[in-house]
Amino acid sequence: MTPPVTTEVINLNTSRDVWKALEVLFGTVNRSRANQLRMTLQTTRKGTMKMDDYLILMKQNADNMALIGESMVSSEGHASIPPRGWNSYDSFCWTISEQEYLQSAEIISNRLHPHGYEYAVVDYLWYRRKVPGAYPDSLGFDVIDEWGRMIPDPDRWPSSKDGKGFTEIANKVHSLGLKFGIHVMRGISTQAVNANTPILDITTGAAYEESGRKWTAKDIGIKERACAWMQNGFMSVNTKLGAGRAFLKSLYVQYAEWGVDFVKHDCVFGDDLDLDEITFVSEVLKELDRPIVYSLSPGTGVTPAMAKKVNGLVNMYRITGDDWDTWGDVVSHFDITRDFSTANMVGATGLMGKSWPDLDMLPLGWLTDQGSNEGPHRNCNLTLDEQKTQTTLWSMAKSPLMFGGDVRNLDHATYGLITNPTLLEINSFSSNNLEASSLECSFPYITSANSFKKEDQLSTLQSGRHLTDGRPPQTPSLSLTSCADVRAIGWSVEALDQDPKQICWREKLSNKHQAPFCLYKRESHVESDEDIGYQQQYQGKFHLLATGRSEFCLHASPKRKITSKEQSRGSFSPCRRDANQLWEFNPNGTLANSYSSQCATMNSLKAKNVISTGVRSWIATGRKGEIYLAFFNLNAEKTVISASISDLAKALPGKNLNGASCKANEIWSGKDFGIISQSISTPVEIHGAELFVLNCVTA
Repeated sequence: MTPPVTTEVINLNTSRDVWKALEVLFGTVNRSRANQLRMTLQTTRKGTMKMDDYLILMKQNADNMALIGESMVSSEGHASIPPRGWNSYDSFCWTISEQEYLQSAEIISNRLHPHGYEYAVVDYLWYRRKVPGAYPDSLGFDVIDEWGRMIPDPDRWPSSKDGKGFTEIANKVHSLGLKFGIHVMRGISTQAVNANTPILDITTGAAYEESGRKWTAKDIGIKERACAWMQNGFMSVNTKLGAGRAFLKSLYVQYAEWGVDFVKHDCVFGDDLDLDEITFVSEVLKELDRPIVYSLSPGTGVTPAMAKKVNGLVNMYRITGDDWDTWGDVVSHFDITRDFSTANMVGATGLMGKSWPDLDMLPLGWLTDQGSNEGPHRNCNLTLDEQKTQTTLWSMAKSPLMFGGDVRNLDHATYGLITNPTLLEINSFSSNNLEASSLECSFPYITSANSFKKEDQLSTLQSGRHLTDGRPPQTPSLSLTSCADVRAIGWSVEALDQDPKQICWREKLSNKHQAPFCLYKRESHVESDEDIGYQQQYQGKFHLLATGRSEFCLHASPKRKITSKEQSRGSFSPCRRDANQLWEFNPNGTLANSYSSQCATMNSLKAKNVISTGVRSWIATGRKGEIYLAFFNLNAEKTVISASISDLAKALPGKNLNGASCKANEIWSGKDFGIISQSISTPVEIHGAELFVLNCVTA
């Protein structure tokens, strides 16, 4: 890895000298971008900074600026540090246009690239026409070429016309010093299979032929392996067939021809695992003339054992379901990050370089909603303390950092979080990263009937139960499963003329004293032609409320794309026109969700899995010998968290801390704790984090 650039410029006295040194170090790798960075710094200086302050700014940015060159030339290979960039999904869902994307890329180039953010990724459905009737799982609205390959919607991406694909977009992104990324789905589209398109043989430029015949999309598509959360969209291809391999190769060769630098491959990992496709795509990427970072998604149900089958084939891979701006989503990452760091998976060997467990995008700033047909329109729901917890954990765990908010409306607080120099230093260059906690923690999983103290009021789960045998109390858990699973059968209705007013789970739960878990149908209010059309589209389906008068509706998951076999917690959120909130009662006693095509069931969980409480702590070492110590308070009240120097020594056996004294500085508050020799203790805000930098010397 190249040495810190700061060491090369720290003794220089003028901006000209600093710039010349930087130019020698990395300017020739990407000279146009280096010039752009210089202009950015000079613009920052004009009228606002003295020369001394300007020099400090340049030196502070030097290491991050060096990442531009380092990511291209590092001797450690591909993705030598966790990839960093921006993804359009959290702010635009699938609706982003060429104009909106290029506006975002300009801002990323000017404001985030100096901090190491280099990828600008277009998330899913860039090939879908944005017309009435189109939504994430609609069928028949995609643009495909004569070979059944997805190509950009020319109305949203006008530069793609005449067969150009994303070539012009990629060129513009590269001119900004950034790298261009796209989202792709598993296998082949249902639309291509229905059209039975021929398959391109890239070696001949004609239709693929084998065994004396031409092969088509219907020959290679495996309909029974459709993507579980996009049933109308995509299915696996048979990679055992030469035609199946030819189709996949034609996709990724085309992406390389467009100038793609990053591919997010969705619906192939976790519960949607397609190891054959991942393996073949990885082989294709190795053969390409240009390096492409290979990312897998989603990560529901992932374990270190599963990840070890793929981490050497890719550069980053999701280890959780989709993360959105809820506290429950943040908390759910602690256990899985601990497990992967313990398994030594962080920065392990990957595709032509390294691989990184991915905690998903950072849903901060100005956002949209899952499944929405509109762009960004709301603020992040996390408190500032919760956002600090998320960014601190992501950095300490060395997750790829992909910002998801709308960069065109990037507020000061969010910008400060995602560009914090200490967090970025930890994320890129720290080592020995692991959880140092010894306390057991509970995690949120459900909303049950007991979650409501009274109608229209959400509350925490009540732990009182009629159990006397000393075992942990059992709590009903609402989750999702296949509609063919016998565990999904158990719902009944209290109805008038077969119009359900109340839907209850009446199968036996572990607690015989517990009342049935019941949900209430939301009454329809038809007020316009649009309402009538909506009702016709979803005839027989309805919202389900926690109480008869509540405005909170059950949704299948916390704003995520549901994956097969996912045991998502059922949650309530303000009612809206979202397929994720629409349900249908079936005569066999199942309750089906429109978005996921899965059915609700009830389980019993130990109460320790109900409430998100406890404290956590992570530790790491820096490249200059410093120690990074993070405290996380998962409690709903301010909590004092402490650590002794002797305990730090146990967590870092290779670090000699016997008799050491440490100078401690807390990053978020900026507080100087002075010299500590015994222990460090501090109150941590509700759902908040404290991050210390310790510089220790032994007596």
